[in-house]
Amino acid sequence: MLPHTMRYLLFPGVCLFALTLAAQPVRPAARAQTIRPLITLPAGGAAFTPVSTSTSSASLPVARPEPAYETAYSSSLLPEPETLVRTASPDRPLTAMRAATVLPSQHIAPFSGFALGVRMGTLGIGFEGATPLAQHFNLRAGANFFSFSDNFTTSGFTYQATLHLRSADASVDWYPWAKGFHISPGVLLYNGNDAAASFQAPAGTVFTLNDVDYLSSATDPVTGGASLKFNRAAPKLTVGFGNHIPRSGRHFSVPFEIGFAYVGDANLVLNLHGTACDAQGRGCENVADDPGVQANLKAQQQKYQSDANDARFYPVMSVGFAYSF
Repeated sequence: MLPHTMRYLLFPGVCLFALTLAAQPVRPAARAQTIRPLITLPAGGAAFTPVSTSTSSASLPVARPEPAYETAYSSSLLPEPETLVRTASPDRPLTAMRAATVLPSQHIAPFSGFALGVRMGTLGIGFEGATPLAQHFNLRAGANFFSFSDNFTTSGFTYQATLHLRSADASVDWYPWAKGFHISPGVLLYNGNDAAASFQAPAGTVFTLNDVDYLSSATDPVTGGASLKFNRAAPKLTVGFGNHIPRSGRHFSVPFEIGFAYVGDANLVLNLHGTACDAQGRGCENVADDPGVQANLKAQQQKYQSDANDARFYPVMSVGFAYSF
């Protein structure tokens, strides 16, 4: 313990030293401060890059002009995304980089392309052309041809029949996902699909009409003809796969479709000529003047008509090959 006298002497000195220190300005050590990146976009369109710097609290952030953008484009019939990348100058490292992907609007001008193809199906063998209307739509038109003949015997008659397939059609192909699948409403602009046959019951042979037997005259055998026709124009609807003008830029495609055309009820005409007798060879009479033969002929025609009406929804199916120019 200091003597009381020494305490009294030291106390004023300590107080004076403390007052002296309090009067001196305190200079804190300079401390590094990292300024948050600053990006400004002037009205003229020039870009500035953020700069991180260590400085005193009195310093301000520095912004320097950014080098020009470099833009790489990739385009095709199906445009690829355009990528915009910011690069640095050779004398200064890049402190911030940002990539933005821009998806351009996919627009295909109407009639901007063309494709030709061949096909084979229930409408015959044909060709078709297609052109785009928009990104999801094509316009397509074509024609079909085919003929087939055959000889056969049924109900005592010998037939020579010919099938004619002749048609022209147009469709709008809708690709809901811009892929291969499409829904195609359309129309048969010309429906020349029909059938015709000539037939005869050889002399002295038995033939049947509406389940009734007759004997063909030996001197004037029974002959006849038949024709089958449908509406000359008809709506149709198909679905399928394959795009005649691929949006990927390819040139070749193998389109397939299936559906139907509503061709309406059939128009069947059946007629007979010659002389017919009953099954025992008696009561021979010209078939045009025999009311019994005519009644049975009409009933037989109605049966054939009913069978032909099942084709009012005519099946449409085809497969083909197309080349896009």
